[in-house]
Amino acid sequence: MAKKKTVSKSAASSKKSVLSSVDPLVEYGRDVWLAGLGAMSLAQQETNKIGGKALEKGSKLFDQLVKEGSKLEKSTRKNVDTTADDIRGGIEQRVDRVRQTAANNWDKLETVFEDRVARALGRLGVPTADEIQELINEVNHLSREVRELNKQVKGSAVSTSKTAAPKTAQKTAQKTAKKTTSKAA
Repeated sequence: MAKKKTVSKSAASSKKSVLSSVDPLVEYGRDVWLAGLGAMSLAQQETNKIGGKALEKGSKLFDQLVKEGSKLEKSTRKNVDTTADDIRGGIEQRVDRVRQTAANNWDKLETVFEDRVARALGRLGVPTADEIQELINEVNHLSREVRELNKQVKGSAVSTSKTAAPKTAQKTAQKTAKKTTSKAA
């Protein structure tokens, strides 16, 4: 028993939707193909009616049609390729312009954002990176000066203590000597 295959409505409708969305150029090409097949069929029918000489003429006509079709195909392909290249070039130029404009706008937006953030931080009293660097440089400079002063103070304190100790000892000795001389007298 052979079962009848049924095509579901969804499959049939999807076929129609695919065919309806086919590019018009493809549809035109299909029509040309069908016209060629029809011409070939008509030529065969005529040759069958007329006979041998008509068969020869029909064959020549068919060859001529093939040559003309080939020439038309070459020129059409050339035109389509040229047009496609022109369209592609135009689209690439537009995309490049849009890309450049977007990059420029992004740079402007970034600059505006940075300026606004800097102003807001300035209003809040937050120092800028330049100001912080200035402070770091100043602290380093002052640290060097303090080290130099410490070296000078230590150097003078050592020399003062070396010279101060003998002087103090001399004064003490002189006082002691005066006291002993005044007691003896």
